Amino acid sequence: MEKKVVKGDSVVLIDLAFRKFIIDTNDKTDKYKGVGVIDPGSLVGKQYGKQIEIGNKQFWILKPSLQDKLQGLKRMAQIILPRDAAHIVMNCSIESGNTVLEAGIGSGSLTIALATAVAPDGKVISYDKREDFIEHALKNLKTAKLDKYVTTKIKDVTEGIDEKELDATILDIPNPWGAVNYVWKALRPGGYFCSYSPLISQVEQTVKEIRKNNFIEVKTFENIQREMVISDHGTRPSFDMLGHTGYLTFARKVL
Repeated sequence: MEKKVVKGDSVVLIDLAFRKFIIDTNDKTDKYKGVGVIDPGSLVGKQYGKQIEIGNKQFWILKPSLQDKLQGLKRMAQIILPRDAAHIVMNCSIESGNTVLEAGIGSGSLTIALATAVAPDGKVISYDKREDFIEHALKNLKTAKLDKYVTTKIKDVTEGIDEKELDATILDIPNPWGAVNYVWKALRPGGYFCSYSPLISQVEQTVKEIRKNNFIEVKTFENIQREMVISDHGTRPSFDMLGHTGYLTFARKVL
C-alpha cells in the first residue's frame, strides 16, 4: 500500500548530495535554506519514497527517522552525537514508559533521542539554567513532533531535583559531581546515573562523588567511530573518523 504525506506530518527532504532538511507541513510558505521557497502544505499528498522537484532541485521525500531528526537539528549549542545518544539509551536501559531527567538541554539532540525512547507512555524532564537554550530546543522538539513528551524547567540540577522515582538521570553539565547526591535521592532503586564530560578531570571528580553513594556498575566509556568506505577497487577506513567528543560515565543505584 502506498503511503502518502498527510496534513500535519513532518517530512525529511534528502537532496542528491544526501543533505537532509526537515519540513513541517503545518508551516507557512517560506524560504528554507538548502531547499528554496516552498509552501510546506504542497507536500501533502506526495508519495513517501518518491523523488520530487522543488524549483530546479531534486529531493527524495521520506518519513523522518530518529537519525534524520538528529542530523537535521538546528544547533545553538554543541550537541550529543547519535553514537553517544545510542550508548546512553542502551546503558541506562531507557524504554517506553520511563521517566527520565536530563540536565543541560542544549539544542535538544539528546532530548529527541530520549523522548523517542520513552514514547508513548513515558516522559522526559529537562533542566537548564538558560531560557534561550530551552526555547531553542523546544522548537527542535516541535519540528520532530516530540514536544508533548517533554517538560522543561529553568533550574540548576546542582541545587536539587524536584522529581522522585526516576528511571534515569543524564547530566550534560560542566560540574556533574555537584549533582550526584541529588541524583541518588531522585532515582528509584535500580535507576541509572549518566554523565557526559569532555575532560577526564571531570570524570575523575564525578566518579569520586559516585563512590561516596550507593551506586554499583560504575563505568566510563569513550566512543570512537570510523566508517568504512566500500568501492569496486577495495575497502578502506574513511578519512573522516569521528574522534573524541566526550566521556560517558554510568552508575546504577542500590540501597
